[in-house]
Amino acid sequence: MTARRMVRGVMVAALGIWATLVGVAVPSAVAQPCPDVEVVFARGTGEAPGVGGIGQAFVEAVRAQAGGRTVGVYAVNYPAGSNFEQREIFASTVIDGVRDAANHVQAIAANCPDTRLILGGYSQGAVVSGFVTSDVVPSSVPAEVAPEPMPAEVADHVAAVVLFGTPSGEFLQRYDAPAITIGPLYADKTLQLCAPGDTICSGVADGGPTLAHALYPIDGSVNEGAAFAVGRL
Repeated sequence: MTARRMVRGVMVAALGIWATLVGVAVPSAVAQPCPDVEVVFARGTGEAPGVGGIGQAFVEAVRAQAGGRTVGVYAVNYPAGSNFEQREIFASTVIDGVRDAANHVQAIAANCPDTRLILGGYSQGAVVSGFVTSDVVPSSVPAEVAPEPMPAEVADHVAAVVLFGTPSGEFLQRYDAPAITIGPLYADKTLQLCAPGDTICSGVADGGPTLAHALYPIDGSVNEGAAFAVGRL
């Protein structure tokens, strides 16, 4: 069994259990043209378009903790494909996500300057959102296809960055992908959550994914991430 099939398998199993317990709602539309808060979230590998199961749990936790603030949600539009072994396809998938997320963040910053943004992602989506914060294009990515880093002033509109199960440098190295570097303007406002036993993010060089990689909705991580983000609004 390939790594990508194992990732998909553990995600489907655990998210199926979680969905049975609490249900997975469709992300609701922005409540007003300029919400008080907007969550921009990139789903994980193989999840259906939208914010994904972990993203939805995170959005709900943010809303529960946000008091009277209105909370909008934007699902990053990208394939979230599992073609890890096909380097060019995998790179293109991530680049599509980085471009879409960065464009949306910049649009909100320009058109809704009082809206506080929360940038998030799970698994492959954490790769996307992590690279959105970067102030440099990785040297291994051709400049002609990579989106430009966001202007420095955009960082003032981003309250927090919350990443779940971020693939480690060791994991990404298997697929000749560059390690994720959080940009200096976002480092102090970023929380990366890695569940115990999650080999995708723990730095284990070998071995397939474990069930822990899919348990973030039910192990307290989404509430921890939401508290971190809401505390910085």
